[in-house]
Amino acid sequence: MEYVVAQGAAVPKIGLGTWQLRGTTCRRVVEDALDLGYRHIDTAQNYGNERQVGSAIAASGVDRDEIFLVTKLSPRNLGEKRVAETTKESLARLGVEYIDCLLIHRPNPLIPVRETLDAMNDLVEEGVVHHIGVSNFSQSQLMEAREQSLEPILTNQVRYSPFDRKQALVEYCQIHDVVLTAYSPFLHGGILRDSTLSGIGLRYEKSAAQVALRWLIQQENVVAIPKASSYPHLKQNIEVFDFSLTAEEMARIGRPSAAKTISGTIRGFLT
Repeated sequence: MEYVVAQGAAVPKIGLGTWQLRGTTCRRVVEDALDLGYRHIDTAQNYGNERQVGSAIAASGVDRDEIFLVTKLSPRNLGEKRVAETTKESLARLGVEYIDCLLIHRPNPLIPVRETLDAMNDLVEEGVVHHIGVSNFSQSQLMEAREQSLEPILTNQVRYSPFDRKQALVEYCQIHDVVLTAYSPFLHGGILRDSTLSGIGLRYEKSAAQVALRWLIQQENVVAIPKASSYPHLKQNIEVFDFSLTAEEMARIGRPSAAKTISGTIRGFLT
């Protein structure tokens, strides 16, 4: 595993996204991931799987301090009292004493971000949350959050892939020591048959998915949390630390293409 170090935290570059993983499947996948060497697990109040994630962590035998555990506040729970109450509920479901990073899942226009961040700051002071962050925030919203919070904003979790580029946001994060956490790095599978990624993968004996992940984590302050439900895919997603892309390959993969973005998104949702 490799790490991004920012705001005093060491964040594993590859994590496991658990959106849409439920019940015994969720528990099995998280246990398998931890067995393979994953140390970054991402969940959310809205996913309805915190209890299964916590059970898997407890059963894994992996030291709690080795795991970077992230959960996210539901947009309906961003009021001052609800932040404290529902975070304690998340801790109970997860069966842990602290959350490594607590995120605002997405902005709620009806609740001032300052109110939410003040309550999250209090949880950091309590010690039940180590770091705070945001998710699905635009650059301007991230700027506001950083201005309004006493605690540093560790990460902004957004959809990011070779076909869904956010270069201005990435550069802003790099300048201000914020980790950009990329979810949906495969556009729901829509980029996995791309000829550029596949062609580059042949050189390294890697799949298109592995090349896409390598492109992400080779960028400064970028980590990725692909979702997988099968053991082979979990294993494949973490086997991206034994090769590096050239500068030319990085540029070629990241070259903007509206057509690829649209077609990749459509393919992903249809498959």
